[in-house]
Amino acid sequence: MSEQNSTQHSERNSKRDGERHGRQNGEQNSTQHSDLRETVRRRYAAAAVQVTEGGSTCCGPQAIEIDDNFGSTLYAADDREALPVEAVAASLGCGNPTAVADLREGERVLDLGSGGGIDVLLSARRVGPTGRAFGLDMTDEMLALALANREKAGATNVEFLKGTIEAIPLPANSIDVVISNCVINLSTDKAAVFAEAFRVLAPGGRIGVSDVVADDALSPQQRAERGDFAGCIAGALSFAEYREGLAAAGFTDIGITPTHAVADGMHSAIVRATKPVSACCGVTACCTPAEQAAQPGTTVAEAKSAAGCGCQG
Repeated sequence: MSEQNSTQHSERNSKRDGERHGRQNGEQNSTQHSDLRETVRRRYAAAAVQVTEGGSTCCGPQAIEIDDNFGSTLYAADDREALPVEAVAASLGCGNPTAVADLREGERVLDLGSGGGIDVLLSARRVGPTGRAFGLDMTDEMLALALANREKAGATNVEFLKGTIEAIPLPANSIDVVISNCVINLSTDKAAVFAEAFRVLAPGGRIGVSDVVADDALSPQQRAERGDFAGCIAGALSFAEYREGLAAAGFTDIGITPTHAVADGMHSAIVRATKPVSACCGVTACCTPAEQAAQPGTTVAEAKSAAGCGCQG
């Protein structure tokens, strides 16, 4: 074999080896993500069952036992007393997003990872009969609990959906406010979560979520040393990573305000951001593989340019 042929043969082998290793790494990452999601699903399914079938006090089921940094104690007494005790008992969040989202009459609200429904039911009361509150959860047990709580609360402007927060089963531009309570940190694809939140929000819409956020100085390994993934610690983004992720999705007016510590260097925080009013006018399913120009015979690029769209990607 000539030296040139030998070199070409070696290059081809190296390329095949690289492609094989790439596939193996991709498959390994996919398996790890699936395993983490299943761990999260099992934990929250068990929590729902604990509330539904577990021991009760004189006034209803006993709240899930967690520390003071998480759970229903972060809600005002008036809010807790106005809801079914099962919704309160199933609360596992790190804040109260409905208290900071500035919800208004007639708005459409989506809660990512709605659990037993506490934030959806509170949102439904705030937006009133002309508004609508949606809850999205991937866990059958939590959805069953949430539906039962909806019936007990007599909420007629509430809808619970099954699905993941990385692939929201709602049309583009259909929501005014996205809220979430300590769930985004549990996602293994946060970029997809931010992109989906941006997609479903109408121009001028906003997010107001509570989530666990890490100090910028903490590495992913150091975050994992402070708590596990399903416990809302190991998967948390840093402040800088959160801002960068939201900005990459197209959000503006990004603000992250820590409220209380949940571990060393880890904080419960209020996260706010806005979808620009000018974002992707003239385009449907903006900045997703399904985006199309609203006007027939016009390309996506032409539609964005003509509208002065803030999302040119």
